[in-house]
Amino acid sequence: MKILEINYINFRNLIDRNVKFSPKINLFLGKNGQGKTSLIEAIYFSATGKSFRTSKNVDMIKHGKNKVGCYIEYEDRISKKNLSIKIDSLKKEYSSNRKKIPYDEFYGKVNVISFIPEDIELIVGTPAVRRKFFDGEISQGSEEYFKNLKEYNKLLKIRNKYLKDGNYKNEMFSIYQEEFIKYGARLIKKRLEYIKNISIILNLNYRKLFDNKKELSLKYSSFLGDIKKIDLKYIEDLFREKIKEEFFKEIRYGYSNVGPQKDDFLFLLDEREAKSFSSQGEKKSIIFSLKLSEIDMILKEKKENPIFLIDDVSSYFDSIRKENILEYLKKRDIQVIITSTDKMDIEAQIFYVKAGEIYENC
Repeated sequence: MKILEINYINFRNLIDRNVKFSPKINLFLGKNGQGKTSLIEAIYFSATGKSFRTSKNVDMIKHGKNKVGCYIEYEDRISKKNLSIKIDSLKKEYSSNRKKIPYDEFYGKVNVISFIPEDIELIVGTPAVRRKFFDGEISQGSEEYFKNLKEYNKLLKIRNKYLKDGNYKNEMFSIYQEEFIKYGARLIKKRLEYIKNISIILNLNYRKLFDNKKELSLKYSSFLGDIKKIDLKYIEDLFREKIKEEFFKEIRYGYSNVGPQKDDFLFLLDEREAKSFSSQGEKKSIIFSLKLSEIDMILKEKKENPIFLIDDVSSYFDSIRKENILEYLKKRDIQVIITSTDKMDIEAQIFYVKAGEIYENC
């Protein structure tokens, strides 16, 4: 999969224009504050309908304007296609091949992996940060997981409302609770499968690129405790038993105290939690290894490579490691769109970014 071009209007500080990309490595150079990250964000936003910097739509609209729009043309293993997204003060509008579609059909058509300085939060941040990240990544590769997650979140809200209002003896509560268990178990099963597979790749990537003397793993920490087998009925039965154990507490508190919304994902380096025991350099290397592993997972699910977005690579690795990483990506035929404050000795299509304007190197 490759992004061929992007058009954007009123996106942050960027001057409206069209940018055409190389199918290989694209390097955007410029000083801090010139718009490099905004360009990466515009691409990510065009592909996912979300920003990696903000949850507020208005933040992406250029000051003094009341709407923003992005359009990308891309090529997958079948044909050339396009996606667009528009936002005004009232709504978001998604389109594929110039036909309006709901977000459920929009998300996952173009697969992108982003690597940004804020990703360190995946290690040092809260469990909610990690859940949101892994739910998003699993959803990119699995439409079924995306739908199950959406349905589970609806059921969680309904269940919480019944508990808060004290209507847990209502016949409908039991019906909703069974659905809550069913969809929750599906999420847990898929998460366990995903973590089992990505953990092997994660360790290989970390040892290959950063430290071949250490073992890196990813652990799924579930509210169910130790899950001995990845079997749907077994997980559902565990879920029911856990609800029985916690039910009086849930009635007292008025919300769901059980469910995959309580779970966490832990990074372990030589069996010690990276959050507490790893250095800053090790944390950066762990996250980058994770991002490379996501590429392999999407390739496995979708049978084609995603696009890799790397923001501010200069702040992460020394020049030798940066160039080794890019050579590795180049050999794998992965389209890379990267920003940097420093030039690099790598074959790439070079652009310069200054005051929101993008200039192609001639």
